[in-house]
Amino acid sequence: MTLAGGCYCGELRYEVEGPPLFKGQCHCRECQHIAGGAPNLFMTLSAKGFAYTQGAPKTFSRTDLDAPVVREFCGTCGTHLLTRTPRYPAVVVLKIGTLDDPAAFGGPQVAIWTSEAQPFHVIPEGMQTAPGFPGG
Repeated sequence: MTLAGGCYCGELRYEVEGPPLFKGQCHCRECQHIAGGAPNLFMTLSAKGFAYTQGAPKTFSRTDLDAPVVREFCGTCGTHLLTRTPRYPAVVVLKIGTLDDPAAFGGPQVAIWTSEAQPFHVIPEGMQTAPGFPGG
């Protein structure tokens, strides 16, 4: 499977090769900040299969955490494209809204960090949930 996408203004473009390893809907407070209050839809993929084909992202990591994630975003329009975590260095966490065809996502497998969900967040009926990070 090959997927392509980019930021809102078109300055950054990427391609990713390989199947999704995990597809989720995250309700943690950090993702709420990034998604403007909504849960964050994402898929994890092999970092080896991911490459920027146009432009270079800006990055951000919190300095107050022991093992912060690295967030990659467009320095022009601010679109958050992906996250890299020291917990799983061989994986990238791709934001679904950046895909050229978001329908390729197909939907999340599980809603995570539901312990931090807001009353207005919608979790599809029957979807598996986890109060925190699965297996974590």
